[in-house]
Amino acid sequence: MRTRVTLACTECKNRNYNTTKDKKTHPERMEIKKYCKFCRTHTLHKETK
Repeated sequence: MRTRVTLACTECKNRNYNTTKDKKTHPERMEIKKYCKFCRTHTLHKETK
């Protein structure tokens, strides 16, 4: 079963993206490098609660 997660920018702390992940195959928190429209650059985004 896939669960919804929210990704937040590590630089400005804004929650920019919503995505899904499978908790069985990836139990750890997600970290993806994505574009932040507030910072205007690609930054690391981490999964939040």
